[in-house]
Amino acid sequence: MRILFAIQGTGNGHISRAREIVPLLQQYGELDVLISGTQADVQLKCPLTYRFHGFSYTFGKKGSVDHWKSFKSMNLPRLWKDMKSLPLKEYDLIINDFEPVTAWACKLQGVSSVALSHQASFLSKNTPRPKDSFHWAEWVLKYYAPTTHQIGFHFERYDSFINTPVIRSEIRSLETNDFGHISVYLPAYHDKILVNYLKKVPEVRWEVFSKHSKRSYTDKNVFVQPINNEKFNASLANSSGLLTGGGFEGPAEALFLGKKVLVMPMKFQYEQLCNAEAIKKMGVPVIYNLDDDFIPKVREWLNCTNKISVDFPDSTSDIIEGLIKKHSACFL
Repeated sequence: MRILFAIQGTGNGHISRAREIVPLLQQYGELDVLISGTQADVQLKCPLTYRFHGFSYTFGKKGSVDHWKSFKSMNLPRLWKDMKSLPLKEYDLIINDFEPVTAWACKLQGVSSVALSHQASFLSKNTPRPKDSFHWAEWVLKYYAPTTHQIGFHFERYDSFINTPVIRSEIRSLETNDFGHISVYLPAYHDKILVNYLKKVPEVRWEVFSKHSKRSYTDKNVFVQPINNEKFNASLANSSGLLTGGGFEGPAEALFLGKKVLVMPMKFQYEQLCNAEAIKKMGVPVIYNLDDDFIPKVREWLNCTNKISVDFPDSTSDIIEGLIKKHSACFL
């Protein structure tokens, strides 16, 4: 059986999850991997069959998407050319993790595809949303990468087709300690901005993993370094907690490791605001602005001793086996 696995390359969560899923898919046939997008810092450990520019946003430096850079990076003629170039009918099964080139190519060519993504969970009305929903953003979640079948992931099983997070084997096997520092991953903020705030909590060592710095440096009690998967995992495993954005995989992995988590979603990024709403319902505190209230709220979080227990079973292999059994027949 020939399988195509198409992956969104913006952000690190999709790639991190794919590192666990790719070896499982390879057990069922000849696997080709496609990535589109330009903002991932984590790399897959397998050869790519297709690498496309895609259609994605660019992280800003002050807490939100850089809309101008995102607009400049879009190339609609190239997107159209890439969609038409894919020989999708050569595949027996097409699996899509919120990747638009393959999704729309499937629609154009009349080919079925299976969503295997966090974003697929938002197709359920049961999945938490902010009270003030952005209706245009709901449209994006629904039509950005449309598929004919869906399997979703979220913090809880809000619907029958939604599963708990994929926790990578490398995370499950980590030995954890508490050396007292806090790991920080806020890619929408420049490290210089973060350092100015975090220095105001001098009794804590902050280990910041920055998307915007190409070198490591220390400023008083704040250690900044470029994003590196292995170093980040080690930092998280030995930390007291994680200060992070409103992504999905990062907070899920930290909670799995028994770490306290403080979430700060990107401004105007609807998916992250939805994630924040969901994790807030679990008892995880959420901060929405880097302002005068930031330090008091951080101190309150640091002083909190409540631990949040989660049940994220290792069921990825069973999910993939079920996907193959259920959906491969639709394509053959």
